[in-house]
Amino acid sequence: KDERSQLSIVTFSEQLDQILGGGVPLTKITEICGAPGVGKTQLSMQLSVDVQIPKCFGGVEGQAIYIDTEGSFIVDRVVDIATATVQHCQHIASIENNAEQADSMQSLTMESILEGIHYFRCHDYVQLLALVHTLPDFLKQHPQICLIVVDSIAFPFRHHFEDYALRTRLLNGLAQSFIKLAVDFKLAVLLTNQMTTKISASQQETSHLIPALGESWGHSSTIRLILYWQEKSRYALLYKSPSHKQISVPFQITTAGIRDVCPTSGDLISMDVGQEQAEHHHHHHHH
Repeated sequence: KDERSQLSIVTFSEQLDQILGGGVPLTKITEICGAPGVGKTQLSMQLSVDVQIPKCFGGVEGQAIYIDTEGSFIVDRVVDIATATVQHCQHIASIENNAEQADSMQSLTMESILEGIHYFRCHDYVQLLALVHTLPDFLKQHPQICLIVVDSIAFPFRHHFEDYALRTRLLNGLAQSFIKLAVDFKLAVLLTNQMTTKISASQQETSHLIPALGESWGHSSTIRLILYWQEKSRYALLYKSPSHKQISVPFQITTAGIRDVCPTSGDLISMDVGQEQAEHHHHHHHH
């Protein structure tokens, strides 16, 4: 099953997928940093849905574990995102007139997508550490899981850590656990992390960015994506290292989920259809 380690989970923002080299990769840890409200949870929910896209649509056809430490997981949003994703796949199946795709749509429903997200709520770091300890057994029982989300990794460690060395030690232990899970079970691990400083995009000086967990943690995450605001627009910055050129792309959060700001001409027409339907559906609710 080695082909699985080459796979990535799409975000539904084509530009974001491009800078990530196809999406969020299996077998690796991806850390999403950013200020509150910029879209870390939205992206986490989007990926928990997208990991379930069938293989015949170019998806991973997996399931997700969602570990919520902040209580910010919103079922209604997942319903919106899942509904739009199902519509998107239905649209492709009808255009392509593909029997395998049409067949797979029998089992891809908003309900099946919700069932494919295994949700855990952790109220403190003790619960988080205990849960992570049980994950190898859980993953053996659920081999279809291709994504573990922790939203957020920093939150449980914000209090009661006058002992900075202990906090660092516990976090490094967690990092090692997640690296091992990602490799052993060939899955993507997505960690969200609050930024403690503002990004001034004018002098995109990434050296000034201090994710809430500090630098020792950063080495363990293979990919670090920084979400930030610039002139009322959301941007995602792929942070490699101080020596690498940073790549940054705009994205937006629609009713349907994470999307490009300006769909490129080569964009799948179904993206727009899905969006219009979702927006129409959204306005309909408000009136």
